[in-house]
Amino acid sequence: MNIVCLDLEGVLVPEIWIAFAEASGIPELKRTTRDEPDYDKLMRWRIGVLKEHSLGLPDIQRVIGGIDPLPGAKEFLDALRESTQAVILSDTFEQFAAPLMKKLGWPTILCNTLEAAPDGTITGYRMRAPHSKLTTVRALQSIGYDTIAAGDSYNDLEMIRAGKAGFLFRTTERIRADHPDLPAFEEYGDLLAAIRAAL
Repeated sequence: MNIVCLDLEGVLVPEIWIAFAEASGIPELKRTTRDEPDYDKLMRWRIGVLKEHSLGLPDIQRVIGGIDPLPGAKEFLDALRESTQAVILSDTFEQFAAPLMKKLGWPTILCNTLEAAPDGTITGYRMRAPHSKLTTVRALQSIGYDTIAAGDSYNDLEMIRAGKAGFLFRTTERIRADHPDLPAFEEYGDLLAAIRAAL
């Protein structure tokens, strides 16, 4: 039995923080897990920048409301789910994900939760589990699934390497160069073919 584990941002939808950086005019918020391997460090820094600019959860959610999946993402996901089960494993937050899941046809997503004050100020976040993507892959394997994973960032590498097959998708040149043994794709058709071949 197989299950495919996919990253969300950069793979199926645009990077939320980059979109918000562009909408808010705060270019430093373009920093993502493609740039910073330490997620806790990245999130604490982001929360500080938001506080400095008096921005909160409602401001980000307004931007997310205008984000569409990457061209071809829903069709890719639909075609993939005709062949096997799929789950999205993301370090994004429940408060960010719902509008995007609707546009993707409500796939299963496992992600984290933001902590926010009544006025919408983001005060912190709760990770679902330590090393949440790897932890989830290991849990799926423990109940009889062979996992196949695809992602684009540093925080995807553990789950990509933990399964019977793993792929980089639209990643950075640096990550590709640092992990030359991992197949890397730029087009959904190529990724779909590779996943089907691994099933």
